[in-house]
Amino acid sequence: MRVLVIHGPNLNLLGTREPTVYGDVTLDQVNDMLATLATELGVELSTFQTNQEGLMVDRIQSAMGNADGILINPAGFTHTSVALRDVLLATEIPFVEVHLSNIHAREEFRRTSLLADVAEGVVSGFGPDSYLLGLRALSTLLEA
Repeated sequence: MRVLVIHGPNLNLLGTREPTVYGDVTLDQVNDMLATLATELGVELSTFQTNQEGLMVDRIQSAMGNADGILINPAGFTHTSVALRDVLLATEIPFVEVHLSNIHAREEFRRTSLLADVAEGVVSGFGPDSYLLGLRALSTLLEA
């Protein structure tokens, strides 16, 4: 089973960016935690981070035939990117949306996801564990 993990804009700043909201764990540490869990689950994992919407769309397109599922933290694109929604629908690759913070307990504009209704599920508010919970759920879904 092959899973692509996509980290959206500004997630490369984890550990230093608004630690009261996003915590002090770095993106490398999140990826290490995911790699450990992936090994346990028998998942082949690849990770990708970008601050550019077009690169994210290109990466999702290139996952066709190369990934069985996508674990995605679209970050700021969650609320704005119709292009991201369209490519996730077009590729038909099952995906789980994750967020470090509880987007429903934040500013009003962050409470709207353009992806949630087409995702297999959404996990938010558990810090780095959101990724781990999302990977477990996606793995279970793909095994079924």
